[in-house]
Amino acid sequence: MKRVLLILFIGIMSIAGSVCFAAEEPVMEDVKLDLRSYDAIEVPAGTFIPVVSAQEISTQYCPVGYKVRFTSTNDLYMHETNIIPQNSEFYGYVEQVHEPVVGTNASMMIKINKVILPDGFEMPIRGYIYTANNNLIGGEMSEPASWVKMPHYQSGIGNNTTLQIRPGRERKMGSHAVITSGENRIIILSDSAWISHTLTN
Repeated sequence: MKRVLLILFIGIMSIAGSVCFAAEEPVMEDVKLDLRSYDAIEVPAGTFIPVVSAQEISTQYCPVGYKVRFTSTNDLYMHETNIIPQNSEFYGYVEQVHEPVVGTNASMMIKINKVILPDGFEMPIRGYIYTANNNLIGGEMSEPASWVKMPHYQSGIGNNTTLQIRPGRERKMGSHAVITSGENRIIILSDSAWISHTLTN
């Protein structure tokens, strides 16, 4: 008999507890947010954005993953809308570093992955610091280690000889690639960017 009463008491307490917990659950109200209505603007891949470096970046002391920052120097307009205003900040990192070797200067690639507008709004983008050498900064041939004198004989009156100097086969050790602080550069978008926020003033 005691067991039956104990089981009955436990059953009644568990039902009462579940009713109490159900009564304490908060009720969510139907909240309506005022959303700004506009369409995103597509900035196509290959778009150039002029920027200035906010720091010195060198292959000598900036490893892969080193974070960098650039600032836009002009307003970028599209369809009469200022989509990337002047003084927007572009952030990225050093994606590749190649050390200098004999005959070749050091090189690096810098990837840009986000932009922060002057009002603090942040957007992801995909781009690189542009160079004509497939966005590789540096990587040129190093200076010649020696110069060779070559005489050129000219036929004609007086049979004059011209001495020409050309670089020898040996090259010096390459130097490090550097982007100085305040240096003007260009970001090229490697993928389309969808701008969903613009400044209203």
